[in-house]
Amino acid sequence: MLKYISASWLYPVSSAPIAHGVLELGEGGTIKAVFSPEQAKSRGIENIEKHQGILVPGFVNTHCHLELSHLLGKIQEGTGLQEFVRQVIGQRTMAEELILEAITKADQDMHRQGIVAVGDISNQLISRQTKQQSDLYYHTFIETLGFNPQQAPAVMGQAIGLKQAFAPLKASIVPHAPYSVSKELFALIRAYSQKEENLISMHNQETADENEFFEHKKGAFLKLYEFLGLDISFFQASGQSALKSILPELPMGKALMVHNTFTAASDVHFALKFNPDIYWCLCPNANQYIENRLPDVAMLRQTGAKFTLGTDSLASNHQLSVLAEMQTLVRAGQTTFEESLRWATLNGAEFLGISQQYGSLEAGKRPGINLLQFEGDRPQNKAIIKRLI
Repeated sequence: MLKYISASWLYPVSSAPIAHGVLELGEGGTIKAVFSPEQAKSRGIENIEKHQGILVPGFVNTHCHLELSHLLGKIQEGTGLQEFVRQVIGQRTMAEELILEAITKADQDMHRQGIVAVGDISNQLISRQTKQQSDLYYHTFIETLGFNPQQAPAVMGQAIGLKQAFAPLKASIVPHAPYSVSKELFALIRAYSQKEENLISMHNQETADENEFFEHKKGAFLKLYEFLGLDISFFQASGQSALKSILPELPMGKALMVHNTFTAASDVHFALKFNPDIYWCLCPNANQYIENRLPDVAMLRQTGAKFTLGTDSLASNHQLSVLAEMQTLVRAGQTTFEESLRWATLNGAEFLGISQQYGSLEAGKRPGINLLQFEGDRPQNKAIIKRLI
């Protein structure tokens, strides 16, 4: 049986907003048609479920760490990345049942926040059961860490085993960050990607010290390696930024650069010339939590970069809400609601390869439907999300 819903505004994302637009829905929330009010009237459509607010597609969270959900409220804010890493390492261990409970709650919270799909970083298998039972779509990024070149084969072997253990769930093997993956490990990931479908995601330029380390082999990362007991005598500075230094090591094809807090326009131009299929994920609330800073989105926008949004983990955020990430950027004057909505939906779906179902309100899709209501009808104000489908 067909159902019709409408709101003050309908944002298909793939096309212009429609005042009082009407969605025709079939079984399971599949969109059959999108109408203007005039088109709906001319077809004699009645019994329309009408709402105050904005209808938008379900959100796509392209960067999350479900397995760190038990660290909510435990990590000090504003310490900088290196101290953040130390605190996560120091507090990550906890009883398995408590970690599982936090993971399940985080998954349910994302569902309530109107999220329909997630790109999730995993170092362990612990999130598998929740993902398998979830109403959300998950792509798991099996994260590799290994700056010691001699450990590269063992690290890659463990990652392949973990990916197999996540089956039949969608997963790929990815590098953690420029400063934590050796050239030898990058080479193994690149070789693997030539044989297997392997979507790439990597933390990028989250702190100024990342560039300092690659340019001059100086900065706070030296102390972090000392804390981790790593001998980095083999490493030689490239004289270039972190991104320029490692980009030739990455596989070609779709890749997601995450954070980009200290990324320069020259980095983006270099990257897009090297690989035009790179997407750039912004996690503004996590950037403020860790470094007390936002990326220069206005500058990055001028490069023609394709953006997505992520929440990062509850170790570095107070909630897992893509809408909250949008609002932070809108309040900072970095973007508009309409532009950031595309980042939060269709761009994320395109990166994850699921835009045939998610990302926009179009006939034939089942993208999830959220009703957004803002105080004073201003998108930067306090919001209520009602998940209609």
